[in-house]
Amino acid sequence: MKNTFYITTPIYYPSRKFTLGNCYTTVICDAVARYNKMKGKEVFFLTGTDEHGQKISNNAKAAGKSEKEYLDEIIADAKELWKLLDIDYDKFIRTTDDYHVKAIQKIFKELYDKGYIYKGAYKGLYCVPCESFWTESQLKDGCCPDCGRPVIAQEEEAYFFKLSAFTDKLLKLYKENPEFLEPQTRVNEMVNNFLKPGLSDLCVSRTSVKWGIPVDFDPAHTVYVWIDALFNYMTALGFKSDDETLLNKFWPADVHIIGKEIVRFHAIIWPALLMALDLPLPKRIFGHGWMLFGGDKLSKSKTVDSKECVDPRILAPRYSSDSVRYILLREIPFGSDGNYSTEAFLTRFNADLVNNYGNLVSRTFSMLKKYNNSIIPELGELEQIDKNLFEMVDQEIKNVDRYMENFDVSKSLISIFNIFTSANKYIEATEPFRLAKAPDKKGRLDTILRCLLEVIRKGSLLLYPYLPNCTTTVLSAFEIDPKEAKFNDLDKFSLKAGEIVHSIPMLFPRLDIQKEMEELSKLAE
Repeated sequence: MKNTFYITTPIYYPSRKFTLGNCYTTVICDAVARYNKMKGKEVFFLTGTDEHGQKISNNAKAAGKSEKEYLDEIIADAKELWKLLDIDYDKFIRTTDDYHVKAIQKIFKELYDKGYIYKGAYKGLYCVPCESFWTESQLKDGCCPDCGRPVIAQEEEAYFFKLSAFTDKLLKLYKENPEFLEPQTRVNEMVNNFLKPGLSDLCVSRTSVKWGIPVDFDPAHTVYVWIDALFNYMTALGFKSDDETLLNKFWPADVHIIGKEIVRFHAIIWPALLMALDLPLPKRIFGHGWMLFGGDKLSKSKTVDSKECVDPRILAPRYSSDSVRYILLREIPFGSDGNYSTEAFLTRFNADLVNNYGNLVSRTFSMLKKYNNSIIPELGELEQIDKNLFEMVDQEIKNVDRYMENFDVSKSLISIFNIFTSANKYIEATEPFRLAKAPDKKGRLDTILRCLLEVIRKGSLLLYPYLPNCTTTVLSAFEIDPKEAKFNDLDKFSLKAGEIVHSIPMLFPRLDIQKEMEELSKLAE
């Protein structure tokens, strides 16, 4: 059995600079990838950009640049943003990459040769921003059901993929593989809204759009987005190239994590294309909810109240990358939407990062320095309160793993912070500051300090995939490199008595929330 894990973000459409909304999916995937590395798996984490289509061409022309010049600037900014947020991806694919272009042409031809692609004429209602065709019945108030903008009638010669031939196979897939698409609400949407009414064949080429991959056997046509974009998950691994080593090692993907707005493409079109080529399907597709800003989804074409600062390029340098990662991972419930506000961000910062985790580390390290010269003490006999603490820690470790198996990142973070909350309560209950005044209680004081240090070590290792920066700082006090650590270190007391716990800087400064809201409001203008 392969001990590998392949995880992907969607490839993002770089028509404008990336927003906090784009960051959400990427940070989730980064946390899940890091988590699985710490479980001892060999992980491949893919992200990238979907760079073709009329909208890109129009934007480049408006900016007075070639498509490539326009895209290169946005991609450079995207990579800097991922670096700012400590995103540790293994590969960044661009659909303008030569190897991808060549592979897509081969894939299109193979689908055509197998009889799954045929030439016809397309007449439909087209949304330029979304690059999607819709039927009259699919429109919402006469507009695109995805973005709400007006659509235009278009007719042109096109190639079609026989998507209609896969309705029954897809229904069978969902029935026999209930974990293929999650959460369950997404399955209900696909079955009731698309599969039961019956699928229509899919337009997979355009003659009116020139910025794209040409169909090599019919150059008047450009490969339309679905085949071009979706196969990135395989071409990034070498599919249809001279070297398919990575493909053989990591495909099928363990999970595609995507926003709920593109579930239809990944849960219907993607498996149908793979079925047509007799290729293995991804194991799971997870369609997460949206981060809402003022009750609405932030997109490149929408703005929020100017008092709300939503630019990660401002937030991360000012408050740390971990704080931005934390609000993104913590605020959206499993499979649902979650609201973002500057006040919620700052409140979480103080309550969770400062008062809970930061306070636990600070007061424990301070007591250790004051009462034991920063030396890790011996572990004496455990009392019931100590045993209760570690029973709780062990249970929360199991809870975290259970939640992460289902990509419930928010609940996994709640479990981790329950550990820190319990450790802070443990300090109040055991009163080490009082024991320090009684020489005959030194053994008990040492045991309490040792217990706290072990909880900080375990909790920080557990937290590392989510907040890699601050936890690396804490673990460095114990000379632990989290990149080399594994979760099997969590089931033991591994600190060595007599070793020094090094001093570290303060993790998070306490914020004046009202003052920060005023400052951020100015920066957001």
